[in-house]
Amino acid sequence: MRVIDETTSEMHFDPKAKPKGILRIVLAMKNSVRAISWLVKNESAFRQELILLILAGGVLALWSIPYMEKAILLSSILFVLFAEIVNTAIEVTIDRIGKEIHPLSGLAKDLGSASVFVAIAISSLLWLSTLCRYF
Repeated sequence: MRVIDETTSEMHFDPKAKPKGILRIVLAMKNSVRAISWLVKNESAFRQELILLILAGGVLALWSIPYMEKAILLSSILFVLFAEIVNTAIEVTIDRIGKEIHPLSGLAKDLGSASVFVAIAISSLLWLSTLCRYF
């Protein structure tokens, strides 16, 4: 939790002042909603993947396959969103550190991008294998 030092008027993190119980859950949810809202406004890849999630949900609602397969397919799209969130967090952190070009900064961003690529490959494999099974 952030605390203001009364002697210097500076803000710092105090690990002992962290909220507990239901307040911690409510604050965590508030932060998560704020982050997802930011992603929707600022990240076109996240918006595209969110549209994919909505379309997949519609397809799965109409497709007569076992619930476990529906859950796996939907989870694969959620995994892509998860990878995109982590990738964006890496990019934002690198940009916060500095805008100058550095090989390690570029590598960190490339690795984040690779995680999204792998998540999309996994999701595609699951969807294609399921489609092949039923069609």
